[in-house]
Amino acid sequence: MYNINNVALIPNLTKKGAFEASLETIDILRQNGMDIFMHGNLRENYRDGNIKFYDTTDILIGAADIVLTIGGDGTIIHAARHAAPLHKPLLGINMGRMGYVAGLEPDELYMLKRLGTGEYSTEKRMMLKIIHESVNGVIEFYSINDAVISRGSLSRLIDIEVSLDRDYMCHYRADGLIVSTPTGSSAYSLAAGGPVVEPTMKCIVMTPICPHSLFARSVIFSHSSQLVITASCDDETEVFLTIDGARTVIIKKNDSVLVTSSELEAEFINLKDRSFYRVLNDKFAEKSDYK
Repeated sequence: MYNINNVALIPNLTKKGAFEASLETIDILRQNGMDIFMHGNLRENYRDGNIKFYDTTDILIGAADIVLTIGGDGTIIHAARHAAPLHKPLLGINMGRMGYVAGLEPDELYMLKRLGTGEYSTEKRMMLKIIHESVNGVIEFYSINDAVISRGSLSRLIDIEVSLDRDYMCHYRADGLIVSTPTGSSAYSLAAGGPVVEPTMKCIVMTPICPHSLFARSVIFSHSSQLVITASCDDETEVFLTIDGARTVIIKKNDSVLVTSSELEAEFINLKDRSFYRVLNDKFAEKSDYK
């Protein structure tokens, strides 16, 4: 349980209704004794004089007790990557379509008062550490959802080789490969035929994308496993590594991608007494009704 006095509010104002939801959120938080912190690039949008602004996301989150986002899953995941190293819990308000990792819908903002009364729980989620090694050096990434190796725009299969704990494991000829956390198992991995995994579990899920094989299936590894992945294509088709659908780098033939569980964990706030599977069922019911 956290003593919540200061809230870092991160709205994605490109989402329809996000600005209006942010104003309502600010009112509810203030009525329950909390102060609002925001990024300095939002000064022109919020001029009531009672909001404290910070010049960078890391300083903003570091100064607050919790992080509250208003947007889609992308907004939540981006904020969570900043919040995890600072050990700050996060709550997302869903203004997107699915919002798998969001804790509230726009019509549930009244529940924010529970932050002031302590009527909430928190849960920690495993993250991935991804190391891209190339002739240009080593780059590290951290992922909440997944790391995806995929081909470029040309319709060519790519050859992907996977080693487990430095021993050769398997080879895929496929459109790509998804390595996900349990949280990310309900995102791209699920769409590619992967399993649904309880998000508080600690494991690594590997799912090939459209493999040229009759028997290729998802594989679930222990959280202590180390995967080394190489990928190449016979022609000039580019191969990409994409982290959480946001950051992308080009993978060359002799590059390697090391995937392990991270020492960092993302912590999410839960204001509702609903199981993960109930939330997942509700999300898919909403999607089936979408027109």
